[in-house]
Amino acid sequence: CQETCKVFNDPIHGHLELHPLLIKIIDTPQFQRLRFIKQLGGAYFVYPGASHNRFEHSIGVAHLAGELARALKTQQPELGITDEDILCVQIAGLCHDLGHGPFSHLYDGMFIKKQRPGFKWKHEEASIEKETPWPYKGRGKEKSFLYEIVSNKRNGIDVDKFDYFARDCHHLGIKNNFDYRRFIHFARVCEVKGEKQICVRDKEADNIYNMFHTRYYLHKRAYQHKVTKIIEAMMTDALVKANKHINFEGSKGKYTLSEAIDDMEAYTKLTDLVSEQNPSSSSNELKEAGQILKRIISRDLYRFLGEIPTKTPEMFDSLLPQNSLVNIKSNFWLTFVIQVFVLDYGMKNENPVDHIHFYSKGKPDEAFKLPKEEVSRLLPTNFSEKIIRFYCKKTDETSLKAANDHFDRWYKNYQKVTNRSKNYFHLLIYRFFSTSID
Repeated sequence: CQETCKVFNDPIHGHLELHPLLIKIIDTPQFQRLRFIKQLGGAYFVYPGASHNRFEHSIGVAHLAGELARALKTQQPELGITDEDILCVQIAGLCHDLGHGPFSHLYDGMFIKKQRPGFKWKHEEASIEKETPWPYKGRGKEKSFLYEIVSNKRNGIDVDKFDYFARDCHHLGIKNNFDYRRFIHFARVCEVKGEKQICVRDKEADNIYNMFHTRYYLHKRAYQHKVTKIIEAMMTDALVKANKHINFEGSKGKYTLSEAIDDMEAYTKLTDLVSEQNPSSSSNELKEAGQILKRIISRDLYRFLGEIPTKTPEMFDSLLPQNSLVNIKSNFWLTFVIQVFVLDYGMKNENPVDHIHFYSKGKPDEAFKLPKEEVSRLLPTNFSEKIIRFYCKKTDETSLKAANDHFDRWYKNYQKVTNRSKNYFHLLIYRFFSTSID
């Protein structure tokens, strides 16, 4: 491949050699648009180094997909992994994020939910629409392990995480405690209940727990940072107001920002640059959207009032206004913002390591599960928590003081409550919003 491959100098993985077919995909307009979609969305406004994009992440995932597939081929030639298999896995890695909209998860995770409530759509669906339908059709059950390399639905250990952990930590300035190279070195395919799965050496259990803790730590420190999330909420508010005034040419006419997901030709024109567009309309909504964006740039952000962690995550499942919490008048949402977010190891309340199979040095072909008690007694016992945050949209001194006082009084009442049932908590939230701060 030395004569036909191209070499990329990547700050995370060094010099990467990519197959000519991968280069053909990279050189398409659909892939090049990833240059203009920030990997971490609003986090760039909090961490100045987080300026990296989905473009380089996707190339990194393609590289690591090839590294893991080649390692398995070298260590276990009996698996029959071909060069074509490796190339297909690399293509999957390269294309896995093609469906991301503006500001990454902000578009599908916040904007679409708010603009089209009840409409279920994720960026992965757009990625599949853009790709050829290779998953689930290209390989038989004897090579099912190949589908765990890029996106592992069984336990969440895949090269997508390997790259974004290393890349995000590098740009955020946060230490990465997970060594993906050790995982690749000790990865092995074993048969589990008639299906071949990627397993790992038993002595690597600590490294695996480090991986999932790194995920938790990145969410806590960066992805779910209180300023990151409120900037993304403000961006969402601006996009909602500007939605019908921004149009994109598609295969069957023009589509608004929220309608573009219905047409892939229109959708491929969506990038972070949408926030810089200047539609000809002079509507009040568009002016309000511009004012919100100016507030972000000038750091006149919605103000953080406080947050409440909970040991009972199910309490908040219907807390957000689009889920019809209680009969709260809509004008209260003009003053306050509440956000509910999850911190976990990637599988809600479950320990993802319970879904991993290990092998030992003496019996490399026998897969088994490793209870966390046999790894260490210092490992976590809970694997999920939900936190509710309160913000005030008004930033003038009088309104902000009133909002803080209001929250403090409400929080003292919350702390006194012993019966924290879901219905009673909803009543408390109602009381929080039932008093105006004007």
